[in-house]
Amino acid sequence: MARRRFFVDGIHHGHAEVTGDEAHHLVRVLRVEPGQRYEISDGVGGVYLATVAEARKSRVLFDIEERVAFKPLPVRITLAFALIKFDRLEWILEKGTEAGVETFIPVIAERSEKGLEQAAPKRRERWERIVIEASQQSRRDKLPELHDPVRLRDLRCGATVRILLDEDPAAPPLLRVLPAERHAGEQVALLLGPEGGWTDAERASLVVDTAGWRAASLGPLVLRAETAAVAGASVVMNARLP
Repeated sequence: MARRRFFVDGIHHGHAEVTGDEAHHLVRVLRVEPGQRYEISDGVGGVYLATVAEARKSRVLFDIEERVAFKPLPVRITLAFALIKFDRLEWILEKGTEAGVETFIPVIAERSEKGLEQAAPKRRERWERIVIEASQQSRRDKLPELHDPVRLRDLRCGATVRILLDEDPAAPPLLRVLPAERHAGEQVALLLGPEGGWTDAERASLVVDTAGWRAASLGPLVLRAETAAVAGASVVMNARLP
């Protein structure tokens, strides 16, 4: 049985600690006790086998034993998605993290619901907590990056493959758009529009852009934004497996 994995702020002189609400959760809910062994990650790729040295509701202290081998994902996925209602956006963050998304970029579109942009900063801490909990559950080595919202015209990503998930029935299937040749560390960006869809001007700027966003379909049915986000990420991840 795989050991539980927890994320910590950092490793210092062979020790790591969890404090505050997270420590309370570990002790009161997960029943962490001194002497138990777990895996801990510093969030940037360092994973270690560690033993609990101290377990109090205000602090859990780990002693580092050894480093655990890093397991890179077969593809680096950036998921850029138009701002939608926060309950559905949080579902994208949780399930997208479990599906292996490396970078999340919320995008302010013409048809994004008004007010979400201003309210987003107040949700930042909550969103980070969702990502951490999903990363622990799915035993990720690294935490995904969560960017602040940007306007569509300011969207930048270094992905070599850029795919616009589109409801257009003429768009080819996602699997057909992905390059047949695979490369280690390949970067794929998926861009998902708002619930009302892209405006004609936005769509034209994306498809005609010299950086090259290629339209692709997830099938004949119309999916909710959060469903399309996770389905798209899952298809890309599995298509790039060895």
